[in-house]
Amino acid sequence: MDHPPPAADPRPADANPAGPDPADPAAPGATLLQQWRRLSRFPGGTLLFSRLLGFKVPYSGALGARVRILEPGHAVVTLRVRRGVRNHLGSAHAVALTNLGELATGLSVLTALPTGVRGIVLRLESEYLKKGRGLLTAESRWTPPAGDVPFPAGAGGSLDHWAETVIRDGEGSEVARVRALWRLGRKE
Repeated sequence: MDHPPPAADPRPADANPAGPDPADPAAPGATLLQQWRRLSRFPGGTLLFSRLLGFKVPYSGALGARVRILEPGHAVVTLRVRRGVRNHLGSAHAVALTNLGELATGLSVLTALPTGVRGIVLRLESEYLKKGRGLLTAESRWTPPAGDVPFPAGAGGSLDHWAETVIRDGEGSEVARVRALWRLGRKE
């Protein structure tokens, strides 16, 4: 059976498949990864990084989540359910779970985007599986589109790509799944 030849890879030829080059300020996740690598190796460094992230993105910072793992295309973020994120049932509020999931997808997507590509969320979908209490852990893994999904030609060419986060409680049970549809496009 004949197959069409694969489409050209949308990443620049010198793109690092393991994520953006931290030395390249044009890569969207480069600064995040550089700060993470600098701070996370010290005691209290993950807390400091999380606070700095919250300062840079105040809405997400209000959640009080803590980044635990950050590498190209992979993020683990925790949230302790406290009064400010609880609902009337004493468990994590649905929107707090969605916010936590969006934060994890954002970190995994941004740290994997190649130089010259940016992204923005178009849609969020959340599925709530059980009440979330205690320490919640959100994990997102994302791989940038490869050569079989090229950017459309012309100005404003973009493509949409899903990223997913699974949120678990301290016992490892799934509490929620959050999917974010990201629009990816080349920077002009």
